[in-house]
Amino acid sequence: MNKEQDVSTRKVILNMLKTRGALSVNDMSKQLGITEMAVRRHLNTLERDSLIDSKLVRQAMGRPTHMYFLTVAADELFPKKYHHLTLDLLEELQAVAGDEKVELLFERRKDKLISRYEERMAGKSLDERVQELADIQNANGYMVELEKTEAGNYVLNEYNCPIAQVANQYNQACSCELSMFQSLLGTEVERTECLAKGDGKCTYKIQKQ
Repeated sequence: MNKEQDVSTRKVILNMLKTRGALSVNDMSKQLGITEMAVRRHLNTLERDSLIDSKLVRQAMGRPTHMYFLTVAADELFPKKYHHLTLDLLEELQAVAGDEKVELLFERRKDKLISRYEERMAGKSLDERVQELADIQNANGYMVELEKTEAGNYVLNEYNCPIAQVANQYNQACSCELSMFQSLLGTEVERTECLAKGDGKCTYKIQKQ
């Protein structure tokens, strides 16, 4: 079996576990039409990648058997359309309560994020705060690249925006992110490129103190 077939088989296993719930090696072997040894080889790879886990389940007859199921990480592989719900709710709020309430909502989100992360910045130098911010944004899926210029300033590039669909329609998301950066870093931050405006990335220039 070549590499492409291996990947395809693992995708089928993930889809089976998503649609049918926890399955045993024997269940998967029958469904896939391959040996249990081959199934275990794929399961080992999926376990290594933290996409599946297993639990020992007692049977009415015979020995307990391992049942395999998807992890939270694997669930993220399947399509999500959260942005549609978010946009619908924002549009309803705008229609019912006006633009000011939408602004307030984004401001409250910004304040909540600042409160969540400001403790991680406490007592740290600017260099450490900038790196901490990059780590925070990376953990949130922004695909950050951080550079330090010869002058001692920083350039923080974000190559992905997890809330791009919202930011494309509501620029408040972008302005609140910039404000959050300035608050957490305690220095001047300028955005020079923006994904929501059609640029290839979001770029922030961070001034040394």
